[in-house]
Amino acid sequence: MNTELLSARVLSIQPSPSMAANALVVELRAQGRDIINFTIGEPDFDTPEHILQAASSAMHNGDTHYTSTSGTPALRQAIVRKLARDNDLHYGLDEVVAGSGGKHIIYHALAATLNAGDEVIVHAPYWVSYPDIARLNEATPVIIPGDESNGFKLTAEELERAITPRSKWVILNTPNNPSGAVYDRAELLALAAVLRRHPQLLVMSDEIYEHFVYEDARHLSIVNVAEDLKARTLIVNGASKGYAMTGWRLGFAAGPRVLIAAISKLISQTTTCPSSISQAAAVAAFAGDQTPIAEMREVYTQRRQRMLEQLSDIKGLRCLPPQGAFYIYANVSGLLGTVTPDGQRIESDTELVAYLLQEGNVATVSGDAYGMSPYLRLSFASSLEVIDEGCRRIAQACQQLR
Repeated sequence: MNTELLSARVLSIQPSPSMAANALVVELRAQGRDIINFTIGEPDFDTPEHILQAASSAMHNGDTHYTSTSGTPALRQAIVRKLARDNDLHYGLDEVVAGSGGKHIIYHALAATLNAGDEVIVHAPYWVSYPDIARLNEATPVIIPGDESNGFKLTAEELERAITPRSKWVILNTPNNPSGAVYDRAELLALAAVLRRHPQLLVMSDEIYEHFVYEDARHLSIVNVAEDLKARTLIVNGASKGYAMTGWRLGFAAGPRVLIAAISKLISQTTTCPSSISQAAAVAAFAGDQTPIAEMREVYTQRRQRMLEQLSDIKGLRCLPPQGAFYIYANVSGLLGTVTPDGQRIESDTELVAYLLQEGNVATVSGDAYGMSPYLRLSFASSLEVIDEGCRRIAQACQQLR
């Protein structure tokens, strides 16, 4: 079979760059290479014990069957209470839906609403999958370039300029992957003022990193500051990041009943429902002991500081301290134009990524994957020992550039 038999939709996209980078690490390690992996977009912690126990109990009590398409009543109730407790957001059971991960929810939300020719506004740097999920649904991603000088945040003026009669969605991601940007109340209010002038525009608020904010930053949803936008805002979240449950594949959305019903309809024709075991585990995550979140946040705070300190000592790198998530988006413009020991000129962040992998055995992801170069995304979801060794290798490799 050749690619001519594949659809134009699938040919229009690339595999997820972050997943591809991690897969390469796995392959190189299988070959015997000692690779430090800073590509990973998941907690390195194990899922907390009380969540594991809930999953075990579900399996042994026979909760191994199909559930309601939108999630069990227990899970949806836990989500509703979590949103009220953690976010001061109030939804009914018919305004929430669970899916097989946050990405699953995002795909179905766009599939439920987009028509050919619609536009999805995405601010760079962006999570790698937003533009391609839009393309898969025959829409056009409209990319707004970011600016490091304002903390990589979308401004009201930029949003206003990007909106056209074909605009259907704007995607907000706070805390942001990859930049770590966290929008404050004033910034969200300014965006809300623009959105009120364009009632045809839906808002997707991806809040998957909500629990990991640092120093004076505080996570807020746009619905917290502009409740009138609740009727056209979809909040996307899940268990993956905050509860170290990436492999459980359990995400959720809260939003308008019509949209939630449409997403549920699509789930009924695709995955039927999320895993019953993962749902039982997520009930324990959202409704149970929240102490592990605070413990993980404290560890990430230490790791963030350690990586910032070590990267800032490397000539040619510039790091804006992230306000949230667990990545550093390092500016590498100072390393472009340098020459490797074997005479190759580094002309892009993609070439720098390849050099660090080859010369330093350190895997990173290029800013190009997130729509904004020249940057590297480095995850600090690793132990302090791994961070120390990885940064040492990067420093050594960069010192060899001339």
